[in-house]
This record gives sequence, C-alpha cells and structure tokens, in this order.
Amino acid sequence: MIEARNHARLILASASPRRKYLLEQAGLRFTVIPGDLDENAITAASPDAQVRLLAEAKAEAIARRHPEAWVIGADTMVVIGGRILGKPADTEEARHMLRQLSGQRHQVHTGFAILCRERKRRFSATVTTEVEFKTLSPAEIEWYLQTGEPFDKAGAYAIQGIGTFLVRRIDGSYTNVVGLPVCEVIEVLIAEGVLKY
Repeated sequence: MIEARNHARLILASASPRRKYLLEQAGLRFTVIPGDLDENAITAASPDAQVRLLAEAKAEAIARRHPEAWVIGADTMVVIGGRILGKPADTEEARHMLRQLSGQRHQVHTGFAILCRERKRRFSATVTTEVEFKTLSPAEIEWYLQTGEPFDKAGAYAIQGIGTFLVRRIDGSYTNVVGLPVCEVIEVLIAEGVLKY
C-alpha cells in the first residue's frame, strides 16, 4: 500500500475522470481541484514541449492557492504526422480523425508536473507512447462514432474504453495513453519523499 508521508496533501489539478481513476487505482489519496487556464495562451515549438508547459501551468495555478500541497498537473496530446488531434468538435471531425489514424502509427504525449511551492520543489517531464491502429473499415468507424465515446477524447478514441478494439499495439506506457503516466508520477512522488510503501 502506497501512502502519503507525514500527511502530505496531494491535489490533482485536473477535471479528467480518467486521471482521477488512474490515481485511485494506484491507491493514492488526493483531492481534485481543476484549474481555470486559457490553454490557447501557451504555445511551444513542439507538442511534447507544449504538453509539459501546459502541465506546469495547470499545477502552478492550483499551487498558488495551496502552497503547502503537492500538486499534480497534466496535459495530453495525440499527434500524427506532426499534426495535433484535439477533441473533435462534431461527428464529421471525429470521423476524419479516425480515418487519419486508421492503419497508422501515432504518438500520445502526456506532460506532467509535480510541485510544492512551500518546499520550493518542482518536477516536470513528457512521456511519449507510440500507438498503432488497426485498419478500420467504414462500418467500424461509423459504429464507433455511434457509441458517443469519441467526442470528449483527444484523437477521438479512448484506449481504456470501447476504443480498445482500435489499437493493434502500443510501444510505451499504457496509462500515458489514458492520460497520465502513473509509473513516472509515482516514481517522482517517492523520490521527493511524498509517498512511501
């Protein structure tokens, strides 16, 4: 059982139910406090750098209000051929994304940041996972669209949900594709003395 040392307070600075689920599955106790951040105001030269900067900004926004806590921020992007696939705005955009991903390899970048202002400690990194889709038939795409699952997911799919049937193989962290590289996050928290076994 992993537990916080000295009653250290953990905050997840994200409204993502997937990130919340992953940390709960890892046995962590934490509070969820999503930040209000204009993500369009933060840009970087590459998607892997941008997700790290966004994760830092999300964590920092909450840490300013809770300086004694250890705050975890994260951001995930799906990238194919250098193009970022965000959350589809409508059915047509989701259909287009799934057609792009069909039979191809793409990258999922998740930036994460962990910081405590009171202790003047901060860490951030990006974890990248390669994902390969099977070749999708038009009927499979239409069926998946009708499930409603693609519409609040970057890249228009959820590897942890019905969309698991789309993925032929991955190279790297599975939880990173879901939205948070749990192994790396826990390693940092243990190294910082926040968690113990």
